[in-house]
Amino acid sequence: MANALASETSPYLRQHADNPVDWLPWGSDALAQAKRRNVPVLVSIGYSACHWCHVMEHESFEDEETARRMNEGFVCVKVDREERPDVDALYMEAVQGMTGHGGWPLNVFLTPDGVPFYGGTYFPPQPRPGMPSFQQVLLAVGEAWSERGDEIAAGGENMRERLVGGAALRPTGERFDQLALDTAVQGLREAFDAIHGGFGGGVGGVGGVGGPKFPQASAIEFLLCRKEPEMALYTLRSMAGGGIQDQLGGGFHRYAVDATWTVPHFEKMLYDNALLARAYLHGAQLAADAELLEVAVRTLDWMLEEMRAPEGGFYAALDADSEGVEGRFYVWTVSDLRSALGEDADAAIRWLGASEQGNFVDPHHPEPGLNVLEDRGPRPDRATRERIRAALLTARERRARPGLDDKRLTGWNALAISALAEVGAHLAGLPAGEAIALPDGPHATGKHYLDAAVSCAEFVLRDLLADRRSSRVPGMGYRSSIGGDGKLLRTYSGGEAKIAAYLEDHAFLVEALIALFEATCEERWLTYAIEMADTMIERFGDDEHGGFFSTAADGEALIVRRKELEDSPIPAGGSSAALGLLRLSQLTGEQRYERASADTIALLSQIAPRHPTAFGHMLQAMHWTLAPMRPIACALPVRQD
Repeated sequence: MANALASETSPYLRQHADNPVDWLPWGSDALAQAKRRNVPVLVSIGYSACHWCHVMEHESFEDEETARRMNEGFVCVKVDREERPDVDALYMEAVQGMTGHGGWPLNVFLTPDGVPFYGGTYFPPQPRPGMPSFQQVLLAVGEAWSERGDEIAAGGENMRERLVGGAALRPTGERFDQLALDTAVQGLREAFDAIHGGFGGGVGGVGGVGGPKFPQASAIEFLLCRKEPEMALYTLRSMAGGGIQDQLGGGFHRYAVDATWTVPHFEKMLYDNALLARAYLHGAQLAADAELLEVAVRTLDWMLEEMRAPEGGFYAALDADSEGVEGRFYVWTVSDLRSALGEDADAAIRWLGASEQGNFVDPHHPEPGLNVLEDRGPRPDRATRERIRAALLTARERRARPGLDDKRLTGWNALAISALAEVGAHLAGLPAGEAIALPDGPHATGKHYLDAAVSCAEFVLRDLLADRRSSRVPGMGYRSSIGGDGKLLRTYSGGEAKIAAYLEDHAFLVEALIALFEATCEERWLTYAIEMADTMIERFGDDEHGGFFSTAADGEALIVRRKELEDSPIPAGGSSAALGLLRLSQLTGEQRYERASADTIALLSQIAPRHPTAFGHMLQAMHWTLAPMRPIACALPVRQD
């Protein structure tokens, strides 16, 4: 029989509906059951595109004996980290504090009051050197609770204090200046990989070649707005040539497992691609580089082709696996290439860096000669490149596709709106002769992307508001109820919107609506941005110490109310709020938005410049605070009130 996850809308939770584990979704019912039974809560957190989440499910959660131990000794809860970033961030910090590292799947044991007391990430089915088996962990935690449960519960208050995180910060009162931002640039220079681009990913990664290495779009954007292009442009070009970019279908994978951007972790996330499309656009604008602009366009084309839902929103992610094997959809043998390409095969093999020995090995399914394709060899002419791409895409479509996480998340859709609006506006401003020629014709006007941005914004403002009794379809007039009883929701799937939205959803949407206003000069988008900003300040603002909490004052209460501060990997909600409110104050002249932005920046003005890889979005807000106002001129219609 299916467990309680069968009725959930999250694809990740539904993946576990047929496990023999008696999974429950996160909520008060699970904690209440743990109190009645006097047993710990086992919370397992992951997401649908996570390879190691699938591995642990197959090894442990589908195993009858392991499930029996879980059901007898614990109340077992499954959490989709993308639906519940508040739960994920809280317990990730706890596990990192306990073990020194984190990741997914995240498995953490709680008291019936929700306080964590033990946790880890992936546990194997059999013990390995330095790593206990999952059944050993279950046995040890169960025995500890039986023998020392009162002692464990009594330590809960100390744990609560440790998990407050950024909410404990207080403004220093010290002002920052250009020198502080220069310090941040120097910090990025010290972390920069001058050989392969990017930041971090040192020796000791997979295969001893360094890694993992993440595309840090916010840090790149900070360097671009500081007019420090060398590190940013080198990184953008290195990533574009590596296997982290899908050289056939477009779009970027989650991260590289090596220092050279060659072998990716193969999931594709909407947020990475939206953020990177903007970074490539801004790099192209600064360097007048058509190739970088082409990467931005190809990334958005992939989003529109593979990630767009019928109502105009965008799906969350594509899985790393297909047929149970990581990367199988994307890798090629030389024989595969020759079979698909015929007389173009030799040119493709040289261009895409394929070899008989290959460059990718999945340790769980070793197969010789697999290649992740790169764009680092001698390039054929454009017509030949596109012919090769088309032939390989046709061959690839015959393979089993990676799984699709079809939920639409408000914040991630807002990032997509910003990217589409900015790229569309840029292309709309190009002379026709400068349009980029792509396989399906020149993108001469940018209208395609602007229309998609508008459609996505209309979807969010129509279908992701809790109260739909009054029409809020953009274009139906300027009045709406966003700031009243219509509360923004986090996730949409199967025709159902649910879960109260978080700070990041509101903040990203404010930035997106401003981008749409700047791209279209339609007053409705500025009106919606103002209403969303007012709601954000009212429900998330910290009137006493400044900044914003990650959860609303009237939202579900966890054991602590936190402020998430770091970009990991998407911009922090508070940093996005600071940047969006600053821009809104410039557009409206409302000083209350500028004050709210300044109060948020004050919490991190001394910390962010010393840790630039963690605070790239906040550093952008700091930069624009000191920079001259960016004006926009729009011819607005006269309103008849």
